[in-house]
Formats: sequence, structure tokens, C-alpha cells
Amino acid sequence: MIGYYVHHQGAGHLQRLQTVAAHLQTPVTGLSSLAAPNDWPGHWVGLDHDDRPAPLPNADIDAHGRLHWAPLNHEGYRARMVAIAAWLGTARPHLMVVDVSVEVAVLARTLGVPVAVVAMRGDRRDAGHELAYDLATRLLAPWPADLAEPGWPDRWTAKTFHSGAFSRFDEIAARPAPTPTGVLPRSVTCLLGSGGSGLSVRDAEAIAEATPTWTWTFCGADFGPSREPLPDLLARSQVVVTHAGQNAVAEVAALRRPAVVVAQDRPHGEQRATAQALDRGGIAVTCNGWPPVTEWPSLLDQALERGGSRWGSWNDRAAAPRFAAELDRLARQ
Repeated sequence: MIGYYVHHQGAGHLQRLQTVAAHLQTPVTGLSSLAAPNDWPGHWVGLDHDDRPAPLPNADIDAHGRLHWAPLNHEGYRARMVAIAAWLGTARPHLMVVDVSVEVAVLARTLGVPVAVVAMRGDRRDAGHELAYDLATRLLAPWPADLAEPGWPDRWTAKTFHSGAFSRFDEIAARPAPTPTGVLPRSVTCLLGSGGSGLSVRDAEAIAEATPTWTWTFCGADFGPSREPLPDLLARSQVVVTHAGQNAVAEVAALRRPAVVVAQDRPHGEQRATAQALDRGGIAVTCNGWPPVTEWPSLLDQALERGGSRWGSWNDRAAAPRFAAELDRLARQ
């Protein structure tokens, strides 16, 4: 049995579990404040929210800087951790995958369960991340080894499994299209993340006005979901503009679209680190934050010139089975 903890912020952690679970040989139980997906085949442990209601000002949420989120006297947080501990005690899993939580990683390891932590890019040398990464049996990095995160200590690198990036669109992208729809010339799709995009409707209008020979489609954040299946929309776009979240980048990579990747402000500089890795690999055009509107004609032309063929080094459409096989191997130990 494998336990798989899914953080409730954004959609990416849950999408990653769904993609991996389809390839696992070992039974897996999901644990999360999020509801189980409609097609989830196994057991699911629903967890109380640890931020409802908001902790009191004196809750010492980070335990004097040693943890990330452990508010004092918060019933939701306490119930959440008790539920996880109870499941670990009764299910007796051979592996606990944590995506992501310092506190859940510490809890599982303290109870004697091997822990695999899904790693994230950016500066993770704070006390909480150091604790979680140090105690993990394995670090799981969903990016290619030749574009590893620089500056990691040897003790982390030595136990890191680099699967390469993967997404929910990998198998779709690998199949031949039933009918050739073709790419729409001078079309751009802009993907905005749920964690805050920094792009208003007025900003989007200004970008479109600055690039009158291009047709833009904005989706996500304040613009709502795509009106057509997202893989179809991306596949017919001549260029994709996306934030630098791991899953969004992996989806664009799966479809091999020429791209402009715009890093958003996130804790620990995660998206900036992803953009820097893409830049080192010469894979996509990257920006640190939204550039001035006057730069967009040049950025789109640069993306076209670079093309999308280099995405194969980031996401070869085979990483999800590799990731799952590594979890199966760890669970057998």
C-alpha cells in the first residue's frame, strides 16, 4: 500500500496524483482536503482544512521558524494530523508520498513510515524544507536530470529521482489526431494560474492591442476556463503563453508548442527557478514577470523562431510511468 498526500492549494498536486496513479501497480490511497476525483479507483481519506477558520494571530503557525504550517490550538489542523496518523497506523503503508507538506512528511517519518517527498524548484534552504528533504528516503523531482536544480547539497542530490516532467496530456499528445485540425496562424493562447496571475483584463486588452496581427485567447484566473478542451486549444495555437507552474509547463511541453513562459511571484522563487531552467536548456522564451506590452511582438516572434521541438528534452511523454515505477520499487523495499 502507498499513501499519497495531496496539498489542497491549486489543481496541480491532484492532477499529478491522478496521472501517476494510472500507472501504479501498488494500491494507493489519497489523503487530502480536496474531494476525491470522480474516477478515483481506490480509497480516499478526506481531511479537515487546516486554515478554516484562519488561525489566531498568536498561533505561531511556523513553530518559531522550524515548520511551515502548524498553528497552535487550531481544531482543523489537529483533526487533519490525527486522521493522517490514524490511517498510517491502521493501513500500515509501505510508503508515504508527500506532495507537499513539511508537517505531513515529519509526521509519517516520525511514525516509522518511509517518506518520498515531491521536490519543488527554488530556494528550499529554509529550516522547514531542509527538515523534510533531509528526512525523506527519496526526493522525487519531476524535471530532467540534465536541468537539475542548482545549489542543492550533495545529500539531497544523492537521493533524488529525476523522472522528467509529465502531465495529464502526455498520452493525448502522443496519439495521432483523429482528424487534422491544423494550427491557426498567428494564434496565441495565454494560460493563467489559479495561484494569482498578476494580469488584469485591462492588461490583457493592452497586450492584444500591442500585437494586432495576433489573435489571443486568455483562460484561467479571472478569465475562466477554456471554452473547448484545453489540449485541443493548445494544440491549435501557434504560440502558447503560460505561467511557470510545473504542471502548466509540462502540459505545454507535452504538446510541443512554441512558448513564452512568464514566471510569477511564488514562495521560494519556484516559478523563477523553473523559467531559469528552461532558459538554460534553450527550450522556451522566458520572462521574469509580465514584460512591458511593447515587448510582446518581439517575444512572440522569438517563440516562433525557437519552435517547440526542444520540449522533448523536458517532457518525453514517458515520465509518468517512470515516476510510478519508482514508487512501486520504493514500496517493495
